[in-house]
Amino acid sequence: MATDSTSASISVEGLTKLYGPFQALNGIDFSVQPGEIVGFLGPNGAGKSTTMKILTCFMSATQGEASVAGYDVREDSEKVRARIGYLPENVPLYDEMLVYDYLEFIARVRGIEKSKRRDAIKRAALMAGLEAVISRSISELSKGYRQRVGLAQAIIHEPEVVILDEPTTGLDPNQIVEIRDLIKTIGEEKTVLFSTHIMQEVAAVCDRVIIINKGTIVADDTVDTLAARIASEKPGLLVTVPSGAMTTTQLARELARVSGVKVVHQEHGAAGEHTARVELSKNPEVVKKAIFGLAASGGLPLKRIGPFEPSLEEIFRTLTGGSTEEDIASSPGASEEE
Repeated sequence: MATDSTSASISVEGLTKLYGPFQALNGIDFSVQPGEIVGFLGPNGAGKSTTMKILTCFMSATQGEASVAGYDVREDSEKVRARIGYLPENVPLYDEMLVYDYLEFIARVRGIEKSKRRDAIKRAALMAGLEAVISRSISELSKGYRQRVGLAQAIIHEPEVVILDEPTTGLDPNQIVEIRDLIKTIGEEKTVLFSTHIMQEVAAVCDRVIIINKGTIVADDTVDTLAARIASEKPGLLVTVPSGAMTTTQLARELARVSGVKVVHQEHGAAGEHTARVELSKNPEVVKKAIFGLAASGGLPLKRIGPFEPSLEEIFRTLTGGSTEEDIASSPGASEEE
């Protein structure tokens, strides 16, 4: 997706990082515009954390350029640090301190004037939802509240750009929703780049997604555009039958008989249903007509049929070369396993 790097909050051009003979980043390019919330995705070891550490001046690149808020991370690192808020994957907290005292300490470190610190702490605590625990010891806090403290320290100095590395790691579902909502709130005022392994977060929060794999950017676009791309590259249909009417193997065997069906994949359907995704070698409408014919002849207790619309998980698997799905049949014939 083309973006204007000249006005970008984050701009990366040809960024390369070597750890001895290992190349963690392979000349990557991307930019994030002011006010965007961008998800940064990739498998473990893909280069996400390395990129974030370079952008936040924790390490230098081997080659290439990167700027944050208009300042070069190598030449103007102090100006970059002053304009950026960073939450690493492991939140650096002092357990023996009270929440208020910790935020006051961060305010001092960030150079906030003494006369303005109280207001800065109050504003950050309010945005992060810390009012109820502001006087408690950090050691007493739940994982969710610890993450909130980490977010508060990242925004206390009102940075232009906020970078979050796996901000919901280890949280329960309710805490994940709370942090997700907090990221949305932060994104109303600031540019946000955050990495995550939770696909629902990206779909719910992000304006755009950047996917990195083996040190190379493999996608940079909106979720809808990427979904349309994968759907066009992997045309298919979703076919659903009642689970009591036939087994998964029987469903696969019947679908594999249809002309134009290339491969059948098992999908996770609703309770009481078996759902399969079929990859096609012919026009979907032609194959759909043939499946309707099979149902009419009594060979398939069809409950529902529709186009394959890839989830973000499917997009991620396709673009990074991973797979968690199970092939249950290839035309002709099918596996005997249920």
